[in-house]
Amino acid sequence: MTKLQYILLISATTLFFVLYFGCETKPPRQQELEKSRALKVEGTDATSILRAAHAALSSGQSAAIGLLEEELNALPEEDTARLGVLRQLSGRWYEAGQPAAAGYYAEAIANQDASEEAWSIAGTTFAICVQRTEADETRAFCAKRAIQAFENAISFDPDNVAHQVNLALTYTDYPPAEEPMKGILMLRNLQEKYPNSVLVLNTLAGLALRTNQFDRAVQRLEQALQLEPDNINTICLLAKAYEGLGDEPKARSFQQKCRQLGGVLQ
Repeated sequence: MTKLQYILLISATTLFFVLYFGCETKPPRQQELEKSRALKVEGTDATSILRAAHAALSSGQSAAIGLLEEELNALPEEDTARLGVLRQLSGRWYEAGQPAAAGYYAEAIANQDASEEAWSIAGTTFAICVQRTEADETRAFCAKRAIQAFENAISFDPDNVAHQVNLALTYTDYPPAEEPMKGILMLRNLQEKYPNSVLVLNTLAGLALRTNQFDRAVQRLEQALQLEPDNINTICLLAKAYEGLGDEPKARSFQQKCRQLGGVLQ
């Protein structure tokens, strides 16, 4: 998969919160049993995801991916050639419209490559799955993996705003039942921490547009435009925001600028 295919959630690069749970109070044997059960459940989840993805393939796609899977299985775990095959598999699955399976292999790449970029790509791929998939079990699988991947990526660079935005967006797209506003609150905290971040302003404006809060969107986008007058995302979002407000002259003006810069009107 190319880097362009991975970049969807507004330009990604990561955040990792280190959680301290204090002293363990469970006996070592119980801890081991719980870890074993967790691994079995996780493995079953991944197996089910891949099985469902395989069932959705055309015969040509299935043959191409099957050959790559055979090639991967024939390589020893320590063989560096596995990375190349994993990348091909992730790309093939993505092109086949199966981001959950693509994310599974992108995560395998990150586990082997252990780099900020690899974890960011894995997180972004799983986040695309959350956005595009309707099946609840698959969305839950992808949301969990996206969060873990973005947190891992952020551990390499805790001040990378893009990673933090992508993590917040994942929580926004798949909010925890006990904290439905978690993603929004994370973005608001980022706005306080980085008041001049165009990325954060654009993201908040995009969320405002989802709920038809056009005035609020315009306010944030005009602020972003002052900071970066040629930002394509800002200009294209302003076209939509002014259209929502019914300001046709401004909407047409920003639509024209958006097209001139090679942007996409949504």
